[in-house]
Amino acid sequence: MATKPRQTPPPTPSPNPRRTRRRAAVRHRPTPRPERARAASERRARARLADPAVGIWLAALGVTLLGWLAVTVRGGDFLTQPTVTGILSSCVALGLIALGQTVVILTGSLDLSVAFLVSLGTLLAAETMAGQDGNIPVAVAAVLALSAAVGLANGLVVTQLKVHAFIATLGTGLILRGWIEDNYTGPAGSVPATFRRLGYDRIGPVPVSVLLLAAVALALWLLLRHTRIGHHMYATGGDEHAARLSGVPTRRTVVVAHVLCSLCVGVAALFLAARFGAGTPWAGTEARYDLESIAAVVLGGTILAGGRGGVAGTLGGVLVLAVLDSVFDQLSVDPFTKNALRGVVIIAAVALAARSRRRPARRTA
Repeated sequence: MATKPRQTPPPTPSPNPRRTRRRAAVRHRPTPRPERARAASERRARARLADPAVGIWLAALGVTLLGWLAVTVRGGDFLTQPTVTGILSSCVALGLIALGQTVVILTGSLDLSVAFLVSLGTLLAAETMAGQDGNIPVAVAAVLALSAAVGLANGLVVTQLKVHAFIATLGTGLILRGWIEDNYTGPAGSVPATFRRLGYDRIGPVPVSVLLLAAVALALWLLLRHTRIGHHMYATGGDEHAARLSGVPTRRTVVVAHVLCSLCVGVAALFLAARFGAGTPWAGTEARYDLESIAAVVLGGTILAGGRGGVAGTLGGVLVLAVLDSVFDQLSVDPFTKNALRGVVIIAAVALAARSRRRPARRTA
C-alpha cells in the first residue's frame, strides 16, 4: 500500500524586525515629561499635606478662625493688637521648654524636671542680678551652668544607671522642689530694668522675646537636620539597638539631648525672670510646664517613642495651646471646662495623627 508523502506545513513568514521594534516602542513608550512632572508634583503635595507639622499649622489656623468667630458672636474682638501680643508672649516660655523637650523625646527619653528647674532658674537669676546691670552676664552664665549640670545629671542617670527617664527626671524634679521649698517662701531677688526689657519690649505687635524663641528654634532645627549629632538623635529614638550596632554612640547622644533640653529650660527661666522682675518659686509649677510642654510636642507630631518629629511641629502645637488659652479667657470659660476641652483637643489631634500614620502601612500590606 502506497503511503502518502508527508506534507510539510508552509514556512511561517519571519516577522519584520523593523515592525516588531516599532510595536515594542509603542507598547513601552515612556510617559511624556509633562505628565511625569505633574505626577511627581502631586506626590510631593500629598507628602507635604501628610506631614504632621503642616497639619498642626493648619489646625492652628483653624483654631484661630473658630476662636475669632466664637468671640465675635459673643460681642468681643479677638484679632486685636493686645490679643495677638498676648498670644505671642505666652508662646515664648512654653515654646522654649517644648523645644528642649522635643530634642530629648526624639531620642526616646523624657524630662519631667523642667517645671522645677525653670522655677529655680528664675530665683538664681534674680538673686544673682540683685537689681544691678553689671551682674547680668554673671546671672545668665550661672543659670545656664545650673541648667547644663541638671541636664547632665539626668542624662547620666538614664544612660549609666539604666533608670527609666520618667523615674530619673521625676526624682531630679523632686530634689529641686525640696531645695526650693526649704529655702524660699515667696519671690526673691530683683531683675534690673535693662534686662526686663526682654520680657516687655516689642516691635509693633511682635514681642522682642519671640525673636529669642525663633533663634533657639532655628538653631535646634539646624542641629537636628544638618549635623551628625542630630542624625544620631533620630537614629537613637527610632531603634536604639540598631543604632548602636551601626556605630552610633547612643549613650552620649541621650546625654547631649538632656543637656540641650535643660539649656532651653534655662533660657526660658531667664525670660520669665525678665517678665516677672523677680525670682518666683512657683513659676514653672503653676504653669505646669512639664505636662504642657509634652502636650505641645505630641500635638506637633513628635512620637513619644522617639525617632520621628521636629521643631516646626512643636511650634505649631505651642501656638494651638496659646490660641486656645486666649479664646477661653475671652469667653470666660471656667477652669474645669477649659482643661477638659484642652484634653479633648489633644486626644483628638494625636488620634488623627496616629490614624494618618497607619493608613500608608495598611495600603502596602
